[in-house]
This record gives sequence, C-alpha cells and structure tokens, in this order.
Amino acid sequence: MILLRLSGGLGNQMFEYALYIALKARGKTVKIDDVSDYMAADRRSVQLNIFDAPYERASREEIIRYTDASMAFRDRVRRKLTGRKSLAYRETEMAYDPSVFRRDPVYLEGYFQSERYFADVKDEVRRRFRFRFGQQERQALPEYCQSYLEQIRSGQSVAVHVRRGDYLDPKHGGIYEGICTREYYEEAMGRIRERWPDARFFLFSNDPDWTRRNLGGEGRILVEGGSEETGYLDLYLMSQCCHAVIANSSFSWWGAWLIENPQKMVIAPSRWMNGRDCRDIYTEDMIRI
Repeated sequence: MILLRLSGGLGNQMFEYALYIALKARGKTVKIDDVSDYMAADRRSVQLNIFDAPYERASREEIIRYTDASMAFRDRVRRKLTGRKSLAYRETEMAYDPSVFRRDPVYLEGYFQSERYFADVKDEVRRRFRFRFGQQERQALPEYCQSYLEQIRSGQSVAVHVRRGDYLDPKHGGIYEGICTREYYEEAMGRIRERWPDARFFLFSNDPDWTRRNLGGEGRILVEGGSEETGYLDLYLMSQCCHAVIANSSFSWWGAWLIENPQKMVIAPSRWMNGRDCRDIYTEDMIRI
C-alpha cells in the first residue's frame, strides 16, 4: 500500500492528487494523509473539496506505522537502539522521478510538480478537477465573480497571474527573486497581443497595489474582491480565460492547464526557481521567456 502526504496550498495539492490518480490507474492501493501537514495553525487548509476529487484517507494508525512514529515506550527504546524504520520517501529535487511508481509500500512526501507523472491519465485528471460550479450553482457565485466571468467569456481573455507576497519573504533565500519581473509580464502580454490584437488581460495577484501601479492600463483588468480563503475562485476564473501568462507558481500553472481552449497561448518564465533544475515542470505547449 502507498500513503501519499498532502502538503502546501491548493496548487501543490492538485499536483499531489494528480499523482494519486496516476498511481490508482496502475492498480496501486493508495491512501492520502491529509492531516499531518495541516495541524499547525498557520498552515493552509485542504481545498480539494472544491472539485469532484474523492480519495481514501489514511488512518492515524497507518500513518504512524508507515512513518515509525509510535510513542509507545518500547518503540521509543527501539528507535534509540536501532534507528527509525520509516517507509517515508521524500522528493529531493524538482525533476521527474519514475522510481515513485516502483516504490510500494511507501509513504510519499513531495510536490511532484510535473505533468509527466500523470501524462497517461490527463483526461481523468481534467475530469476530477472540474469545479463544483454547475449551471444552477453558478448563480450562487459571489457577485464580483459573475461580473468578471461575463467579461472573461466575452472575448479573447488572458489570465495574468502575479505572485508576490510570500515570495518576497527572506526565508526563501532569494530562489524566486528576479524571475517574474515587470519586464517579463510586459513582454509576455506583448507577444499575446501580436497574435490576438483584441486580447484583454485579467490580472490576478496577491499584491494588487503593486500590480495596479506596474501593470495597469487600457485593456488590463485587475481582478479584486477575493481573499486567501477563496483563492479557488481566482483559479476558476483563470481557467475560464482563453490564454494565460503564468508566474512561477503551481497555482497559475493549474489555472493555465485547466483552460480548455485548443488554441490557447501559455507563456511561462524561462526560470522557475533560481539555482534549481525545474525543466520538468514545463509542458510542451508553454512559451518560455
């Protein structure tokens, strides 16, 4: 049996769930640990319930057994004498790792950010990641969402995702610094305008003030009204656009991937993280600049 640990925000959870689907398609018995990474008060919540994405949850006993985390006296003594006998395997790099499919039993930890993990089950992944906004439910969307949705569907709309906020935190050691600059976004939007002169750009950001000052202008609409807790609504609106300019973010990666327009243009930064090989995060249709 395989236990797969959910971690991170919605975009990361989606990559992990896509791997879950791929493992199940190979006949594996897989359960998800959706507790261990979300116990601290400052952690984000599990948000897969916005989709039709069911899964079997790992029990506390199974998690303890697979990670050798029992606090029973004899187990603590044994660990001191012989070391921990955990079945955990943690992803150490960003590169696609095919050995993931050969490990069983195992407790998988990581983000697994590559379409290569689920390339043979893409249709199923897309089906599972349909938002729970049916035709009738759509009327219950917040008013600001309905207004943006009407504009998005009225022409050649482009989702532009600007990720700042937590990316500027010094604790990251500069791995995101100097990648998605103002110049990057201007060049990306210019390229789309060359192909689609009537394109309108919908700007999604966790730093609306910076985005307004640096990227605002005619034909550019800043999407406002959401919050950290309702970020999935931004993801939904992004997925309804015709094209996308993404940040080095799993959230905007999925926003672009879910766009169903067969003629879509997706532009991505040629560097994803400083000092790391992230080549496998890119899909074949992405234009890198």
